[in-house]
Amino acid sequence: MVQAVLGVLGAMTLWFSAVFVKDFAAHKGELEDNSWGITLGIGFIVNFFDTLGIGSFAPTTALLKFFKQTKDRIIPGTLNVGCTVPVVLEAFIFIAVIEVEIVTLVSMLAAATAGAYLGAGVVAKFDERKVQLVMGFALLATAFLMTSGQMGWTASLGTGEAIGLTGGKLVFAIVANFILGALMTAGVGLYAPCMALVYMLGMTPRVAFPIMMGSCAFLMPVASIKFIKEAAYDRKASMAITIAGSVGVFIAAYLVKSMPISVLTWLVIGVILYTSLTMLKSAAKNKKAEKTAA
Repeated sequence: MVQAVLGVLGAMTLWFSAVFVKDFAAHKGELEDNSWGITLGIGFIVNFFDTLGIGSFAPTTALLKFFKQTKDRIIPGTLNVGCTVPVVLEAFIFIAVIEVEIVTLVSMLAAATAGAYLGAGVVAKFDERKVQLVMGFALLATAFLMTSGQMGWTASLGTGEAIGLTGGKLVFAIVANFILGALMTAGVGLYAPCMALVYMLGMTPRVAFPIMMGSCAFLMPVASIKFIKEAAYDRKASMAITIAGSVGVFIAAYLVKSMPISVLTWLVIGVILYTSLTMLKSAAKNKKAEKTAA
């Protein structure tokens, strides 16, 4: 069954790659006036840390803007097209080498994909600041609970070893990942919340990697093809991010696979805490903007 999942993902990625390379070749004489060196560096750095669970979209946006490598209007398309292959590689690596009970894996991947497509219209109506506040505090609480387990303050926490779910926990995980998939359309990253979900349901932190990366990998090829067909992306930057990002993924994946579970848990805590503080900071900025507008 795992091979079937990877086969479908592989077919989708080949389809995307053919469309991307064909479009790049057709416009190779009119590529954007940005730096191969800078965009290659950005691609390597952001996808290295993406493989560790940090997420790539926010840092890629920040670096592209800081170094003035592309226009704001086409940043969303550049993010999706440039990061598709690296994220798919992450999914292939972790699904193949980290064991997850197949029903849990497939159902959570399907739920996230369905959430992104079916839930987009509903989530688009959510108040952004409220979503940021709720997710920010929820992740902050999760980071505290995980730290409690790691430090031995609460013996029952931080000891999850399950690689799959059944019954009510599985149903909860499916519904939660559907919501997380939908929230991606509102700009809320899936990685840290998925890590928190895996932990809270008693699974080992390691299985968060194939689940969260697989969830994103199934969404990105289709979305990216749309950006390519509408020419709403930076071809040169996207190709650089794809090439260097793929190298970064392989290097970082080796680190994650070889980490002792205790060290990996601390990494997950760091990612969750970082994302929590980022969301709360964004919520505060939105509140300030609302007061200024009023």
